Amino acid sequence: MIKNILYLGDASAYCDFGSEVNEHVNSRVISYFTKIKELQKQKKIDGIINLTPSYNKLIISFDLDKTNFTKVKEIVKDLKTDTLAKKNTKKIKIPICCQDGLSLDFQRLIKLTDKSKSEILSQFFKKEYFCYMTGFIAGMPFLGDIDKELRCQRLETPRIKVIKGSVGLTEQFVNIYTSESPGGWNIIGNTPLDIFDKNNEVSPNLINPGDKIKFYSITKEQHDNWK
Repeated sequence: MIKNILYLGDASAYCDFGSEVNEHVNSRVISYFTKIKELQKQKKIDGIINLTPSYNKLIISFDLDKTNFTKVKEIVKDLKTDTLAKKNTKKIKIPICCQDGLSLDFQRLIKLTDKSKSEILSQFFKKEYFCYMTGFIAGMPFLGDIDKELRCQRLETPRIKVIKGSVGLTEQFVNIYTSESPGGWNIIGNTPLDIFDKNNEVSPNLINPGDKIKFYSITKEQHDNWK
């Protein structure tokens, strides 16, 4: 449940779900996010102009000409959210090639985890990952939770350029670079799928908060010829 609802500037409310980062807490954030979106679509609430979910927080921005902090706080406190987020959850399979040339940081991971490449991949592929949030670059999913034995810090010196589709590990999360970008995650492979489609105005994200993700291995030839 929400621990506290606080002012964040003049026209935003900060909903705090606690300090823990786990699937249960994040599912609550997503439930509130999804429910408010649904109420907006049904025109049952007015004045909310933006919703920003994270691992364990939800920021609600509003139009002061149409509503205020007190009204927004009352709406949030009275929400019934238990079932809606579960109905919208999808299970998505993501192909990834982890062959040389695309798996840039395996030597680093082998040294830090004291595991072989095959052992790291075996643990990585048997997990189902939960999308906590998207952000940093458009549509980039933050997926948890990596097995504790595979958790590593970011690169000491980030790369100036990480290619689109790169799959990286840092701490408890996996992410997928949805476009070329600087970055410091440990890159283990690349997916040929378009995770974010800027031309799709209705649903540009392939992966959304609350979705469950399973990775599977493909060859370099399959990767290069993917349509």
